[in-house]
Amino acid sequence: MGLPLQGEYMSKDKEKQEISLIGRLFTVEVLIILMGIVSLVYGIVNGTEINIFWGVIILVGAVALHFVRKKDWKAHWEEQERKQQAYQEMKRREKEQQDERKG
Repeated sequence: MGLPLQGEYMSKDKEKQEISLIGRLFTVEVLIILMGIVSLVYGIVNGTEINIFWGVIILVGAVALHFVRKKDWKAHWEEQERKQQAYQEMKRREKEQQDERKG
């Protein structure tokens, strides 16, 4: 068993890069955007308002999907839980103060 030549390593790395690039090009988001563009262009060329409408809706949805996926949801829900705990603590203190005034 001989050691692989440097060219073999390079070809494997290049192959991985090509697969990665192809994988990025054919993600669901890209296909959705392409579908929106095709629908929009078809509607403009043929003068059909419904295709223009759906093209715009699809493109807006793809942009919204991008921002939703980009957001760090774990951090978001942790922040929401901290806010909820702080709110509950504030309510508990208010109730204790009201109880002290009564008693």
